Amino acid sequence: MSSRTSTEGTPAGAPDPAVVAPVVRDVERIGPPLTAGERETLRAYLDFHRATLAMKCEGLGDEDLRRPASPPSTLSLLGLVRHMAEVERQWFRRTLGGDADVPHVWSDRRDFQAAYDTTGATMAEAFAAWRAEVEHARSVEAALVSLDVTAHVPKWEADVSARVVMLHMIHEYARHNGHADFLREAVDGTVGA
Repeated sequence: MSSRTSTEGTPAGAPDPAVVAPVVRDVERIGPPLTAGERETLRAYLDFHRATLAMKCEGLGDEDLRRPASPPSTLSLLGLVRHMAEVERQWFRRTLGGDADVPHVWSDRRDFQAAYDTTGATMAEAFAAWRAEVEHARSVEAALVSLDVTAHVPKWEADVSARVVMLHMIHEYARHNGHADFLREAVDGTVGA
């Protein structure tokens, strides 16, 4: 997906392919259907955005994934992956799954911001956690009898439907994928969805 190419191997300044683990090869990004039902459409859009985040990280190593684009902001691609693992866990395990006591992935203080601190974090651990949360989220959503199922959100002091959770997740990924666009371009010039 990189905009840099070379016919003689690795481009100058590019990460050594021997140390860059493939991030996205097992995630296929499929465009959402144009005429499907509501639930299938929401699932497809959510998966499309999940795959987009993974694609934005493709081919990068730990150092590049930790690199912030706009200091003093510390936002990085790796931080976004870690954050989205927390968000998946929050909405699908805690909210829709009803497991309010499940701990945060990256914090023992229930601090969502801790995910953004990538000091010492690795691509392998971040993507393993994120993928595990995505798979769990899919199983929770699939087990719901309908999108009309509701769950209470203490922070909002309201009940929400599974439909709202799905839409919120699509919004969350879309917003952060916009950040990922800038972050990836700052790392190596790669642009495009």
